[in-house]
Formats: sequence, structure tokens, C-alpha cells
Amino acid sequence: MSSSVPIQPADGVVRLSVDCMGGDHGPSVTLPACRAFLAAHPQAELLLVGRGEALAEAKAWPRCTVVPATEVVEMDDPLEVALRRKKDSSMRVAINQLKAVDGVAAAHACVSAGNTGALMAVARYVLKTLEGIDRPAIASVMPNQRGGFTTMLDLGANVDCSAEHLLQFAVMGSALVSAVDGKAEPSVGLLNIGEEVIKGNETIKRAGELLRQAAAAGQLNFYGNVEGNDIFKGTTDLVVCDGFVGNVALKTAEGLATMMTTFIKLEFGRNLLTKLIALLALPVLQRFKNRVDHRRLNGAALLGLRGLVFKSHGSADALAFETALNRAYDAARNRLLDRVHDRIIATLQAMPAQTGEPAPGDAGDKVASAAQAA
Repeated sequence: MSSSVPIQPADGVVRLSVDCMGGDHGPSVTLPACRAFLAAHPQAELLLVGRGEALAEAKAWPRCTVVPATEVVEMDDPLEVALRRKKDSSMRVAINQLKAVDGVAAAHACVSAGNTGALMAVARYVLKTLEGIDRPAIASVMPNQRGGFTTMLDLGANVDCSAEHLLQFAVMGSALVSAVDGKAEPSVGLLNIGEEVIKGNETIKRAGELLRQAAAAGQLNFYGNVEGNDIFKGTTDLVVCDGFVGNVALKTAEGLATMMTTFIKLEFGRNLLTKLIALLALPVLQRFKNRVDHRRLNGAALLGLRGLVFKSHGSADALAFETALNRAYDAARNRLLDRVHDRIIATLQAMPAQTGEPAPGDAGDKVASAAQAA
């Protein structure tokens, strides 16, 4: 294990670095969320990164340190601007807190609501990827009908993936579910257009072969191919796909949840009778809202880096941003970084010929090229 990878805490104090300036709302959302988070986690400390005047109220907070940064990565900034021109941005300074100096990092995890592409690019440039990982991936959760959550990756970091990348995503995702949800051997499904082994394009078929080999070697609990509806059935704990498919599925699910909520409001508000019925059904409606509320699912992990980085929705309110802080805290406290590293190394040793290289012309190569230019 590289000495530049900080060991994550098993217990004791967990320190998070927070990009307080990122997202659509900046400190007006991040600061209330941080205060609520601190009240709920007496063993947590926060490094609040941003412009001093914007964070002035937090300087007197207990278990908080304000880390100055003079620039902000805007939501529409291109990758080159975030990497080359804004080297003192709150995003970059927050990620820098994860870099180990003499084996010790200032923070155990970082949270930002900033530009997703910029966050991935800066994090990859500053932290680099773990040994055995070609590309980082974005992982988050979706609610399922079993009352739990299905973890899914990649959700947009890698548009085109090789079979080897999908294997790496499965290993990283398994470590995430194991660490955060406490499942020793989470089940893994490969998203496909059918359950049969013969279905899918050549990349998916090859990925299925690699996943079955990893399962035979005892490195994964591979269920097999799954379809889109299995995400919400909760057929498997983890669903693996490329970033193009994953992002479409994520945005479709969010749109469907919003539409269903809107339809219910319209129907209950149609007349006086339906409004009275709505009052009687209010407890049920509130529970339904909570189950599909994307704010309570906020906080996507950028897996595969030499540091824990979590992405909040840019439009997150204080509740949603606090949820992202909670997920980062749980991941650090449960040693997610070490778990990902250990699972990848074990898989590489069991399958020594299965390492892949990025496909030419992919978005991942563009990020890498921009990072090198910085």
C-alpha cells in the first residue's frame, strides 16, 4: 500500500474538509448543514474551506477550523479553468486536505457540491488513483421496494468503459456497500438488457465473464445480469454499469419521483373533498415523500482515488448537504479507503491478467490530459 494513502480512522475523531463555496447556494446552505452535522456528531471535526468573509460566523464554532481559499469554481466553469487557473479555489484547497504529508492527512474525507466534472478532474489530479484502478467512478444509492437502498455505479464519470473497468467498479462498489451498510459480501448485478448470459453487447458479455471469474475466485458475490427494474426491486445490493447508462437511469429515476409527487399533489388538491382526504392521508403521504426524497439520498462517492471525496447535488438544501456530510463521515469512520484498496489488490492477485487500460478518446483520457497540462 502506497505511503501516500492515509489510513482511515476506525474510531475516534473523524475530520471532514468541506468546500463551503461550491454548489448553487454556497455558504447559505453549507454552513447551516455543517452546524447541524456537528451537533449530531460529537466526535467529528470540520475544516471549512472558503473565503474568510463568507465564513466569518463559523470561526467561533467548536470543532471547526476555517481554511482560507480566495477563488471559487463556478458551476459552469470548464475543466481547464478549474485545473489551470483556479489553483486556490475552495474545491481544490478542500481536496488538498486529503493529501498525506509524512503519512498524515489533515482530513479523512472531503465534501463538495461543486461542478461534478471539475470535482472529478481536480480530485484525480491532486489525489491520483489507487493502485489497480484505471478510472474513478461515481457511486450513489436509490431507494428500493424492500425498504432499503440499491447502490449504483458509475453514475456519470466514465461514458465509455471496458469490461475491465466494470470489474473494477464492482470491486470498489462492493467495498463501499460493505463499509457503509455493514454487508460483508454484498450481491453484485451487472446492468443489461436481459438476465441471460448471451444478451448485451460485447463489452457487457466480457464484463460478465470477468465478474464470474472474480466470483469463482472468491472476490465478489456476483448475482448475474440484472435489468433496470431490478434496481428498484432491490434484487442486488449493488448494480454496475457504465457512466452513460448510469447517469440516464439516475436522472430518469429523479424525474419520475418528481412527477409522481406532482401528480399526487394535483389529485389531492383537485377539490374540497380531495383536500379533506389529503388531511386524513397526511401521515402516509409524508412517509411516501420521505422514501422518494432525493435529499435523503444525497452524497455520491468518488471511488478509486487516494482519498475519500463525496459529491453533493449542486442544488442541495441544508438537509441534503447534511446527508452528504453524514455519508462521508460514515465512509471515513468505517475505513472505506482501506477496504477499496484491499479488495482491489486481492482481486488483482486472484486475476493477474485482468487489468485494463483506458479506451482511447474517452472522457477519462480528456480529464487526465487536462490534469497533466495543469
